[in-house]
Amino acid sequence: MNHDLRSVMRHFATGVCVVSTYTDGADGRRHDAITVNSLTSVSLDPAIITLCFRHDSRFLADLRTAGVWGVSILDGDSEGYARAFAKDPQSRQVSLTEAAHSFGEATGVLLLEAAGWMEVAYRDELVIGDHVMVIGEVVKLGAADSTAPLIFLQGGFHTLELTRS
Repeated sequence: MNHDLRSVMRHFATGVCVVSTYTDGADGRRHDAITVNSLTSVSLDPAIITLCFRHDSRFLADLRTAGVWGVSILDGDSEGYARAFAKDPQSRQVSLTEAAHSFGEATGVLLLEAAGWMEVAYRDELVIGDHVMVIGEVVKLGAADSTAPLIFLQGGFHTLELTRS
């Protein structure tokens, strides 16, 4: 059998989130957001998370410059956000104007209406293969009631219906 890592990892379900950051320029603040499924909780005290991006990611460059980012953890009703922010940068800019959002009190990052959210400050990064793992400290967070998380599995989005006992 000859499998590559991507074909094997299709069988590992992950959560889905939209990560946002901004750049300040002569024309004011420009926000950007991108869909990711590489979010990992690393430490509870202090609250540390990681994300991974390709080396050549423009979003990564903006995140490094801003030094802060937002994470909006999507639920099953938010598949539209996941698809909208998985597109090219110009399409994502259009989606930003249409998406229900607020701005984080601690960092000013854009946060979507979502099951959970975090405002994060840059701490460090680690180059690993063709990606960069960004390490951040959570400075503010919150959650809403949600019963059906959005997951990514076998190349597509799915809603996981939870049963509580």
